Amino acid sequence: MLSVPAPGAMTLLASHRFKDMLPDITCETSSNPATAGPGQQQQQHTLTWLLVPGGIGTRKEVNNPALLEFIRAWGQQSSGLQLCMSVCTGAVLLATAGVLDGLRATTNKIAFEWVKSARPAVRWEREARWVHDGNFVTASGVSAGMDAAVYVLKTLLGSDIASAAAKRNEYLPNIKADEDPFADSGFTPDV
Repeated sequence: MLSVPAPGAMTLLASHRFKDMLPDITCETSSNPATAGPGQQQQQHTLTWLLVPGGIGTRKEVNNPALLEFIRAWGQQSSGLQLCMSVCTGAVLLATAGVLDGLRATTNKIAFEWVKSARPAVRWEREARWVHDGNFVTASGVSAGMDAAVYVLKTLLGSDIASAAAKRNEYLPNIKADEDPFADSGFTPDV
């Protein structure tokens, strides 16, 4: 069961010091300040939800061992992470870290073959707009990421909250996870 973080509780992580934010299962920590040794800092890293964005930068970051270790550590069930969502080619980072092995996932259709080749152990779904498997939600592209975000809100907080968020953002979501028109390489939107 997924839980909802306290209202307003959000940590933004935009750092290349990923080793400083590994879950407690990989950190030497003391939960009792009285028993912490001299100079030992009490650490208690918790992360409820993690969003892994995609884009052109993933081509470089796919070779970033610190980032991949961060994802790998938090992707373990024992980390306490309840939901990890990727948008676009962010899925290649999850896949390369090995946390999607055996799970269904999707990614940006233009980069689909490249992402798929990075980790064949993932059950890649080309037709899907977004996929929810286990603690992971992968979305195929930017607008599909917004669709998946509405889905996550609906799943965790209910239809009223998801509808209110879509309305506030003036966004009309595609609610069909298994139907992505961009899976057809010949598709061009009618505008």
